[in-house]
Amino acid sequence: MFYTFVNMIEVDDKLLSLDLFEKKFVCNLSACKGICCIEGDAGAPLEMEEIDILEESLDVIKPYMQQEGIEVIEEQGVFYMDEDNEPVTSLVNNGACAFVYFDENNSTKCSIEKAHSEGKLDFKKPISCHLYPIRVTKLRNYEAINFHQWDICSDACTLGTELNVKVYKFLKEPITRKWGERFFTELSQIDNEIEKEKSKK
Repeated sequence: MFYTFVNMIEVDDKLLSLDLFEKKFVCNLSACKGICCIEGDAGAPLEMEEIDILEESLDVIKPYMQQEGIEVIEEQGVFYMDEDNEPVTSLVNNGACAFVYFDENNSTKCSIEKAHSEGKLDFKKPISCHLYPIRVTKLRNYEAINFHQWDICSDACTLGTELNVKVYKFLKEPITRKWGERFFTELSQIDNEIEKEKSKK
C-alpha cells in the first residue's frame, strides 16, 4: 500500500519524490568527467559502518589514490563532520574527494571502487555515492528519498531522456543494495500505477 501526497509518495517508512519516476537519468562520464566527485559543498555522506570499512581497508585502497588524497587521509582521517554534524569523506583543499584519482582520459574515478573491481575489496563504494543522484534524508519517522537536480548532471539527464531511462531504473543496483529487491519491486509497481493514471487522462 502506498499513499500519494504533493510530489511525494509514502511507502511504509519512506517518502519518495515523484521525480524518481518522472525524471530520466543515465550517467554520461565521457561528457561530465566525473565532476560530481570534485564539485560540491562537502564530502560524500558516510554511514558509521562505512567509516570502519574504509579505515580498515586503507592499505588496499591507497595504491589507487592520488598522493594529495593520501596526505589528507593520513593527516585528518577518512572523514570529517559537515555543517549538519554528519560524517562525510575527507576532501583535498575543500574540493575533490580524497579518494579520487584520474584515468588516462582525465576523468575522475573512485579508488575505493577500483580496489573493489580488482578483487581487493568486497565493499564497492559508499552507498551515498552509489545511489547518486538520489539523496536520502533521515527524518524523525521517515527516510526522504529525493532526486538531486544539479546542473553539472545535465548531460546525464539528456542521455537519460534519449535512452528513456527513469531515475529509479538507472539506480536499480544501488537501490537493491540499500533497501533490497522487494523495495525495488515496489518501486516498479508504483511506476506502473502512475503510468496507468497518466493513460486515463
